[in-house]
Formats: sequence, structure tokens, C-alpha cells
Amino acid sequence: MGYTILDGGMGQELLKRHGGKPTPLWATQVMIEAPEHVVDVHDAFFAAGAEIATTNTYAILRDRLLDGPFEHQFQELHELGCSLAVEARDRHGSGMVAGALGPLGQSYVGDQGPPLAEAAALYGEISRIHAPMVDLYLAETVPSLARARGVLEGTLSHGKPVWLAVTVDDVDGSKLRSGEPLVEVLELRETWPFDVLLVNCSLPEAVTKALETLDGASVPLGAYANGFIGISRAFLGPKPTADTLETRKDLGPDAYCGFAERWAEAGAVVLGGCCEVGPDHIRVLADRFADAPEIHVRDSS
Repeated sequence: MGYTILDGGMGQELLKRHGGKPTPLWATQVMIEAPEHVVDVHDAFFAAGAEIATTNTYAILRDRLLDGPFEHQFQELHELGCSLAVEARDRHGSGMVAGALGPLGQSYVGDQGPPLAEAAALYGEISRIHAPMVDLYLAETVPSLARARGVLEGTLSHGKPVWLAVTVDDVDGSKLRSGEPLVEVLELRETWPFDVLLVNCSLPEAVTKALETLDGASVPLGAYANGFIGISRAFLGPKPTADTLETRKDLGPDAYCGFAERWAEAGAVVLGGCCEVGPDHIRVLADRFADAPEIHVRDSS
């Protein structure tokens, strides 16, 4: 099986390119005020060699928009995020669009989120909006088994491939952020047969440990780490902003690619980047893995 190259992190790239003070809904606010900036980032990742554009919809969740200025623009924002990714993909002339679904409740916190039926309904609503425009659903930064069940229950009935991206403990990559054993995610496929299992938004070292833990898995694996020193305590509070996180200084494109080589050796066939991983990183990844045939998701038509 060959390699597919994902894009990198949207929100942090928008901050780098266009400045401003980060807010809890920074990337959403930029998309409303200057959607061309989001297209520019998609364009940059495609030009760097990414084969998938991930929609700028990670934070567009009912609970995150509640009592805020965008609360009543839920469907409009999802449609906008998908259409901007499609626009960039069509201009590039090839590639796929992945509909991003972020975690209900706080990112990285395993014991939050609604019960299964409620979570499934919320994700089902997003999936129906995305369906006409995306090639697959990418459930991102899933921190626990319960949250995985909710997003899988809500997405798998909509006729698209589902890629499940879990986030692991930065100290012990064999565990989810919830503390549950990572390998137990594989058991979920008996009820919810997702198409690809990825590890995302964790330290690169933890991602390596996670993939080693998943050795022998029957599902295709993928990886896209973040470029932070770690997830700070302040970021785990309500309405966090990215300025509470510190960027690593030792994770340039070549160093990041070195980690990706270890992930590939451990079985990963989908490679990309999360927060603080930009087009320069993706360009090196694409060049390194360019000679291998690509992985194909199942036909969603």
C-alpha cells in the first residue's frame, strides 16, 4: 500500500500569514471576514504536494458556537468551509476534500462530550451538510473511546469513507488522552467499520509510540503530529486560545520528515501535519514519499 499526503494545520497557518490576536474561534472568524485567506492556505498546501484539503470546519460545533456571534450561522459556516476547500481543489486540478469534524466538548479532554445518541445526532447533522461537497469525513483529535463512538455513529451512515484521528497522551503514546489503552480503538471497528485510523495533534514522539502500539492492525494507519512543546494546562480550560501554547524550535521540515519516516516504518500510509505544521513541512514530506503509489479510499459515489 502506498502513501497519501495530507495537508497541515489551518488555524496556525492563518495566524502566521495574517496576524491578529487568536480567539477561541479564530479560524472561523477569519473565514467569515476574509474567506480568501482560507483558500490561500488550501492553495499553499496543494502547491506543496498535499493530496487532501481538510475543510476549515473543526471548530464549527453547536456547543462551541453557543451564545456567540456565529451561533445562528452553523449551516452557512459548514457550507462555506467545504466550498472553499472544493474551490482550491478544483483550481489545483486534483486531490480530495476531507470534511473535518472536531471533538464535542473541549479538545484533548477525554471525559467531556454528550451521550452517544446526542453526539451521533450532532455529527449526523454536520455529515449531511458536508456530504455533497466532501470525499471523506475526517474525525479529528478524538480523545476517548466514548467520543470515538459518538462521531462514528453519526458519520458512518452517510455513504462516505470515515477516517478516525485520535489524539494520544504526550508522555505515553500507547494511551488516549483519556488514559484508555489506544489499542481498544481497534475494537470499535467491529461495530463501526471506519476506513483509516490516524493519530493526530500529539507530540511527534508520542505519535511514534502510538503507531508502534498499533503494530499489526488490520486497518490502514496514518499520522499527523502537532508542533507544540505540549498541551498546556491553560489550554485545557474553557474557551482556550493558541497563544497559551508554545511552539517547538526543533521541528523544522527536515526534522518533521524524520519523524514521518519512523511513522511509515511503523505502518503509517497517510502522512501529514497538524497545528504548527505548514506548507514547507508538507513539501518535504511530499518530496520524500513521492515515488510510492498513493493509497486510494473506497469509492464514495
